Amino acid sequence: MKNPWTKKNPFLSMWLSGANAVAGSARGHATAAAKRGTAAFWTAALTPPKPAKKKKARR
Repeated sequence: MKNPWTKKNPFLSMWLSGANAVAGSARGHATAAAKRGTAAFWTAALTPPKPAKKKKARR
């Protein structure tokens, strides 16, 4: 008698393929967000601070 657990299941295959696509997309979005955050951090850290504006005296 054949083992039913080793038989190919097209629905499971489609489901896993879709889940893999979603996981890949989420990974791509997370990687892009991390790169943006890192770039923003270093850009802010390496640029000199802007000079403070002088307040006008009220009369």
